[in-house]
Amino acid sequence: MTTVKLPDGPTTPDLLQGLEVMVGRTHAWRRLYDRYGSAFTVYLPRFGRMVVLSDPAEVKALFTASSDVADNVDVNLGQFLGPGSLFSLQGAEHRKQRKLLTPPFHGRRLAVYETLVEEETIRELATWPQGREFATMDSMMRITLNVILRAVFGAEGREFDELRELLPKLVLVGSALAAVPVPRKFLGRFGPWARFAAHRRHYDEIVGRLIDRAVADERLADRDDVLAMMLQARYDDGTAMTRSEIADELLTLLTAGHETTATTLSWTIERLRRHPEVLRRLVAEVDAGGSALREATLLEVQRVRPVVDATARQIRAESMELGRWTLPKGQNVLVSIRLMHDNEELFPNARTFDPDRFVGVRPGTFSWIPFGGGARRCIGAAFATMEMNIVLRTLLRDFTLEPTTAADERTHFRGVALVPAKKGRAVVRHRPPRPPVAAETHAAQVTA
Repeated sequence: MTTVKLPDGPTTPDLLQGLEVMVGRTHAWRRLYDRYGSAFTVYLPRFGRMVVLSDPAEVKALFTASSDVADNVDVNLGQFLGPGSLFSLQGAEHRKQRKLLTPPFHGRRLAVYETLVEEETIRELATWPQGREFATMDSMMRITLNVILRAVFGAEGREFDELRELLPKLVLVGSALAAVPVPRKFLGRFGPWARFAAHRRHYDEIVGRLIDRAVADERLADRDDVLAMMLQARYDDGTAMTRSEIADELLTLLTAGHETTATTLSWTIERLRRHPEVLRRLVAEVDAGGSALREATLLEVQRVRPVVDATARQIRAESMELGRWTLPKGQNVLVSIRLMHDNEELFPNARTFDPDRFVGVRPGTFSWIPFGGGARRCIGAAFATMEMNIVLRTLLRDFTLEPTTAADERTHFRGVALVPAKKGRAVVRHRPPRPPVAAETHAAQVTA
C-alpha cells in the first residue's frame, strides 16, 4: 500500500484559507511560499484541498506525465464552454481534438491573420482621445474580440454584431461563476446560472446560423477562417466534428482567445509607462523596423504580470510519485505560475521588470509558463503572441505613449483573469508620419 505524502500547509479554517487566496492572490501566494517553501497544501473554493507546486523539477514532472497519470481537473472551464471543449475532454479524446484544432494557429497560417490584426488595431486606435488619460483595457478587448471573430468566422455581418454584444456578457457572468461556488438553482430564473444559460442559448442560435451559411457556401474550400477549416477537418477515422463540438470549441476560442490577450496588452501599457527608458528604446526599434526588444518586452510582461496565475491537474493513477511527494488518486495539484515566475534561480532579480533578460533568449518551456504547459498548454499561444506583437508595434508606430510617475496599478482578480485595477490607463498623442522602413519579420511564434 502506497503511503501518501503531501506538503505542509496552513491549519486555519478552510473558509479563511480560501478567502485569503481569492482576495490576496499574489500576496497570498508569496506569503505561503515564504512560510512553506516551493510546495504547500491549501484549501481553495470549488477545488478542495490543493497541493500547490513551484519547484521547477516537480512542475516539469507533472507537465510531462501521461494523461493516464495526471490530466485536467474535474472542476474546469468546460462546465461553461461545453462538453466538446478542450477543457472538458480527457486523455485520448483530448489528444484527438487538439490534433484537429492545432493547424489554424501555427506556422504559415498565422500570416493570414496578421493584416486583420493591424486593421482592427488601426480602427480602434483612431477612437483614442489625445492628451488626456483614459483606460485602455476595454479598447484592447474590442481589438482582440474583433480579431478573433474575423479569424474564426471570416467576413462580418449581422451575427458579428450580435456576438460582439453577447460575448462580453457571457464572459463576465462565466468568470464570476468560475470564482464563486454559486448553487445552480440560486435565485431561480433570475439567478446568474439562469443568465448564463440564456446567453449560451443565444450563442448556440447565432453559431447555428453561421454554420448553416458556411455549409451552404460553394466556396467553403477556398476560405481560410477557422469555422471553414473545422467543417472540413476530419479525424483519423474520417469522421467530421459534430455541430455541438464545433459550437463548444468556437466558444472556447472566442472567449479564451480575446480576454487574456487584451489584458496582457493593458498590462504592457501599464508597465511601459513606468519604464520610460524601455519605452524610448522600443519606439526607436519600431522606427528602425526591428522587433527583438518588443518580443522580449511581451515575454517579460507576461512573466511579471501573468493574466492567469495558476494551472491545475488531477492525479488519475492510483498514486503519483512527484519529487518529494506521493500524491493519491483524485488529488488536485496546482502549478503556481506566479511563484514560478518569481524564482530567483530561473529569473535573477525576478521582481524587476527587465525585458533585456529575454533579448535573443528563448524562455524555458517549464519555467516561463503564462500559457500553461504540457499537453494542456494553450493551443492559441502562437496566435496570441503574434497578435500582441502587431498591436504593440502599431501603437508605438502611430502614437506617442506618455510616461508616468504614478504608482503601479494594483492587480484585480476577475474570477479567471488578473487585470490592472485601473484598466491600464494611458495618455497618448499622434505621432507625425515617418518614411517607411524595410519590412520586418512579424511575431516570434511560441510553439504550442
